[in-house]
Amino acid sequence: MKISIRKGFGFGLTSGIITTLGLMVGLAFGTSSKAIVLGGILLIAIADAMSDALGMHISEEAGSKQTTKKEVWEATFSTVFFKFVFALTFAIPVLLFSLNMAVIIGIIWGLLLLTIFSHNIAKNRKERPIKAILEHVLIAAIVVIATYFIGTWIATWAI
Repeated sequence: MKISIRKGFGFGLTSGIITTLGLMVGLAFGTSSKAIVLGGILLIAIADAMSDALGMHISEEAGSKQTTKKEVWEATFSTVFFKFVFALTFAIPVLLFSLNMAVIIGIIWGLLLLTIFSHNIAKNRKERPIKAILEHVLIAAIVVIATYFIGTWIATWAI
């Protein structure tokens, strides 16, 4: 896979997982509404994917002069595509299961994807995979825990 596309894949995958998990957990515990959680996932898949793609585009333009315009656009389009796809995968359990079960399945799915990708990154860099996996999963866990508490706090203030 070309480096420009791999950048978009990595960014789209990790951002799709972390952002969508945080939103799912926060909205699920804040509202207990499948419709709101599903709407949030769709918004992440569209608006945040486009936002992240623009961020990737500008980041690539601001980076090395050796990056060609084609590579900048490849990174941009692959970011929006992969963020969209990975974010949408979290909608499937929301559509098929109860909200609480969908959140559990989403957390397992997200951590599994993150573990596999972290393992591949470490192997490509000839590093010990456990360090990369623990680092990335810990960050995801912090997001899930923080958004759980924020969601439950919001629920206490809901009218």
